[in-house]
Amino acid sequence: MYVRSAAAAAAAAFLGLTLTVLGGTAPASAGPGSAPGSAGLLGPTVYAHRGASAYAPENTLEAIDLAMRLGFDWVENDVQRTRDGELVVIHDDTLARTTDAEQVFPDRKPWRVKDFTAAEIARLDAGSWFSPRFAGARVPTLRQYMERVQDNRQRLLLEIKKPELYPGIEEQTLKVLEETGWLDAQHVARRLVVQSFSADSVRTVHRLRPDLVTAFLGTPAVADLPRYAEFTDRINPWHTTISADWVAAVHRLRGAHGKAMEVDTWIVDDAPTARKVREMGVDGIITNAPDVVQGAVGGY
Repeated sequence: MYVRSAAAAAAAAFLGLTLTVLGGTAPASAGPGSAPGSAGLLGPTVYAHRGASAYAPENTLEAIDLAMRLGFDWVENDVQRTRDGELVVIHDDTLARTTDAEQVFPDRKPWRVKDFTAAEIARLDAGSWFSPRFAGARVPTLRQYMERVQDNRQRLLLEIKKPELYPGIEEQTLKVLEETGWLDAQHVARRLVVQSFSADSVRTVHRLRPDLVTAFLGTPAVADLPRYAEFTDRINPWHTTISADWVAAVHRLRGAHGKAMEVDTWIVDDAPTARKVREMGVDGIITNAPDVVQGAVGGY
């Protein structure tokens, strides 16, 4: 998922001024204690897409730290794998857009993540492309990322990115989650959702860990929804592809854990669209600008 709207950019400029005036603080959302997808009187759950990525370089530790300071405990990320088998948190399957790989490794075009070792990727600057303020930010490993999310007492919507490029990445991701303490009952029940654009990948995660909450990224036809309900709990679509009737059709089904299926839509960065999808009945909104969305619809 890659959208960074002009509205988010404008909000970023405003936020920079606000953080300066307030000494680095901002109004917080509701604290821990809300279960995944439990929209209600507070409004839809607000997920900080790749961290607070309208205001900090996406998928970096700096972005999730900023989401925490803004008061948002749900963050979203993307997981891929290096040449030597390390899982790293980055959206694109190439390094060019969000790092200085072209300058550091000029002869390694097209700079695919899977062609670089973890040590090579650790050398790259993943912040300067966004702002000089973030020069020196790094592409975190999944282990580093999970440790920071834990330290921040945040929750995670984890996307397995392009699993067709990385055979066995589902098992490996679950192994890292286990080793970092994220597959105990408390984390599984309240703090973790695993999603993918690949139905096969989501199905594999469900088979390996039937207790995990899972989500499919996309907008299946209503007639096909029962098939997805066999192995997932949520359908997470792009906001331009849905209607109130489609959301209601998802809600009428019971997912893999016997509960009503949920809908978390992406990427919504402006107030009018946030209010529009709230009226459609979505359970969650995934956004680069979580403060903008929360200001429009409530949520937490």
